[in-house]
Amino acid sequence: MSSEEHYKKGMEHFAEDQLELAIEELSKAVKADPQFGDALHALTMCYYHHKDLDQALKYGKQFKDLEPSNPLAYTSLSMIYNAKGMIQEAEDMGAKARTEEQ
Repeated sequence: MSSEEHYKKGMEHFAEDQLELAIEELSKAVKADPQFGDALHALTMCYYHHKDLDQALKYGKQFKDLEPSNPLAYTSLSMIYNAKGMIQEAEDMGAKARTEEQ
């Protein structure tokens, strides 16, 4: 399967709240194409909703590094940092997201 096919399958699983299956498919998409920003972001959010904040942070940072002008990268990191109780980092990422939106 192509990275796009794994991505689509992962998103279907995510929509059905089957997070483990979504993570499995999205991981395959990212492995096949490490520059696939949408798959990295989706994987970040799957781990966030699965409450694996360390993995969410890992992939969130990769997404930000890949797409540094994408406000979603900073918004996602802000959510993760907030959930980890890292309030200053969350506020910093939230501010960066607002800057990138302009």
